[in-house]
Amino acid sequence: MTICYNEMVDGGRVREPYAMLSDWIETMPAEIRQMKQAEAEALFRRIGITFAVYGEGGDPDRLIPFDMMPRVFLQAEWRRLERGIKQRARALNAFLRDVYGRGEIVRAGRIPARLVYQNAAYEKAVVGFVPPRGVFSHIVGIDIVRTGRDEFYVLEDNCRTPSGVSYMLENREIMMRMFPALFRNNRIEPVDQYPELLRRTLASVAPARCEGTPTVVILTPGHYNSAYYEHSFLANLMGVELVEGSDLFVDGGFVYMRTTQGPKRVDVIYRRIDDQFLDPLCFRRDSMLGVPGLMDVYRSGGVSIASAPGAGVADDKAVYTFVPEMVRFYLGEEPILRNVQTWTLWKDEDYRYVMANLKDLVVKEVHGSGGYGMLIGPCASQAEIDAFAERIKADPGNYIAQPTLALSTSPTFVDEGVAPRHVDLRPFCLCGDRVELVPGGLTRVALREGSLVVNSSQGGGVKDTWVLSE
Repeated sequence: MTICYNEMVDGGRVREPYAMLSDWIETMPAEIRQMKQAEAEALFRRIGITFAVYGEGGDPDRLIPFDMMPRVFLQAEWRRLERGIKQRARALNAFLRDVYGRGEIVRAGRIPARLVYQNAAYEKAVVGFVPPRGVFSHIVGIDIVRTGRDEFYVLEDNCRTPSGVSYMLENREIMMRMFPALFRNNRIEPVDQYPELLRRTLASVAPARCEGTPTVVILTPGHYNSAYYEHSFLANLMGVELVEGSDLFVDGGFVYMRTTQGPKRVDVIYRRIDDQFLDPLCFRRDSMLGVPGLMDVYRSGGVSIASAPGAGVADDKAVYTFVPEMVRFYLGEEPILRNVQTWTLWKDEDYRYVMANLKDLVVKEVHGSGGYGMLIGPCASQAEIDAFAERIKADPGNYIAQPTLALSTSPTFVDEGVAPRHVDLRPFCLCGDRVELVPGGLTRVALREGSLVVNSSQGGGVKDTWVLSE
């Protein structure tokens, strides 16, 4: 049986970050805990904090499970994570500038050309274009797992439109509302400055042709999208307009928003739709979500798009294996955060090893997300393994494999009381004229005992994430 690192109890003693919570847990009567849990669920429902799951029948909107037991980091632990996250975000943006320019990292033989230029996420429409401040990925969500006291690994990078920051903010708001004494008695770093940091970051990458204070909008696919709540939530907190493609139009080399006072010029679009739907004149002709002519305005410097079209080539799971090399190549530094050991199945040697050891590995599609398109070997039946093996054989280059990590556990409220459950962390790094992030992130928790899948679409929940001040 694999022994997992318990973030609360180490060597039979409660670790320092959780010392102030130990009495709180032990002295909370079961009936109070149940009442508070019901209160939290009522708050989530009233506010409308849901996510959508399609293809399972019934109402697709689900209430995301919320665990009242926070996950806690010491300031020293967070400082190391922060340095590693910022380093990685800088390297990923340097990589994007390079591969849409001279491609020096490919020329130097540090990454295979086919992984970049034949990648489905590589957008030829932006080759040679450098966005304002050279930033392609403005919001980088980096998924981090822990396996020991000082052992942190990056599981994957999200450079396009990482979601979940609304949960980070609402988790904190609800915890402060339900347990104000915890925040009075403990020094917990705030996260509520994130919307203002995001607004400032987006304004900082306005195009050179912007006149005066930049007008920022959030472009959403609409209320049927699984993350629509987050789109409207962020627009409200930032004080910017939430728009759909039909609300925008192109005229005279600029993008305008339709308003009751007439057209208003837009300088920065925080898009929450995929590349292929941004502009039917450039990408998918059948797209009803985008803005015809948007890419021409973008390439001529009339509007900024965050994150930039084409940023997805940096978070491909096969490209992920080369991020440590990007850190060395572009920054001249050693990576602070390590990658998980990864086998890329386009390599014959890796393919043979993975196919012989599927029952022990986690296999993922290179463009998969949300916990879909993956095999967790130790939890799969032989029939499921055999079926997945056939999918791999049909297209080996579409998959990577990783060992089944002994993810750390965090104390979690369950029906029986408090029990350890596996967790990961998604901090959100903002890249504009500065690279910065708030002290915390979205902790996702696998609520089912023994489960390693933390995605909400696969039965996972969320927790508040605390970073203690010194």
